[in-house]
Amino acid sequence: MKNKICISHKEDVDGISSAALIKTAFDVNTVILVDYANMIRTLRSMVSSIHDSNSRIDHLFICDLGLSKKNEYEFANILKEMIETKCKVTYIDHHDLDKKILSELKRIGVELLHSTDECTSIHIYNKYKRKLSPYSTFIAAAAALTDYLETRPIASNLVSRFDRQFLMLEATALSYMISSSQHDNDFLMTIVDDLSQMKYPHDIEGGFLRAERHAKKVLSVVKSIENSIVLNKNLAYVQINSELPSSMVVNFVLGTSGKPVALVYKIKEEINSCIISIRGSNECKVHLGRIVNNLSSALSGSGGGHEKACGAVIPKEKFVEFIKQLNKRAR
Repeated sequence: MKNKICISHKEDVDGISSAALIKTAFDVNTVILVDYANMIRTLRSMVSSIHDSNSRIDHLFICDLGLSKKNEYEFANILKEMIETKCKVTYIDHHDLDKKILSELKRIGVELLHSTDECTSIHIYNKYKRKLSPYSTFIAAAAALTDYLETRPIASNLVSRFDRQFLMLEATALSYMISSSQHDNDFLMTIVDDLSQMKYPHDIEGGFLRAERHAKKVLSVVKSIENSIVLNKNLAYVQINSELPSSMVVNFVLGTSGKPVALVYKIKEEINSCIISIRGSNECKVHLGRIVNNLSSALSGSGGGHEKACGAVIPKEKFVEFIKQLNKRAR
């Protein structure tokens, strides 16, 4: 039996759905869920394990994990080592990537499925739908909806196949289940397993209860920061101290501030850094992911993402400069 492993993003529906789709299509042995902070460390330990124990990996899938200028070449070097052990590597993603790193990945033999046009789950569905059941259409559509990419050509076709209210309810509940379980990897794996077995989110035991509790926490945090939001010319930002991910709050700040860009950050004292989530409205005419990738790298941090949704990790002492520069560029 071939050893197939899927590493996927753990923090949102697209990453979890990607893992479920790949597990179904290729009958993978192991799913590993990571965030951006531990992606490189996980890949490096995997290479070390192969060298130390001579245990073979036949096929490695990496899904919905974008790169930054800080880690892109280390990522490529690790995959090169994997390929040299006769491991097939498939990288599926939709985040903005530099053309040079895309060329390098192709050069070293990575099977690359990349485009910013659709979310990762849609790419997987569209490429491997012959290996998937009709139910996979729902998983891909839910991922597109929660990644705000439901109007893209392939996604809009899939979304239109469902009752919109049903899809929105299930997709949003799934998103809240995932966000509320970032410190409960066992439950995240339950979600992957259940989705791969064609269960809908409302069939995941205890899932909707988790989503309800999480929604109440989000609203509580939003109310607590209403009077603390700082307004700049093009940017609104606020600090939160909650255990909630910043990404769960930032859209509320975007909506209430009236600014084209909103930013929510947490201070992580143990790494002397700010963990940042950024969103842009339709008034924002720049590619935020590209700007944040370049800006964070210049400030000794890392970051990047989509045109209207991205994130960064910035040294605490560089945060004021980051805000100043982002406000200047976010026109």
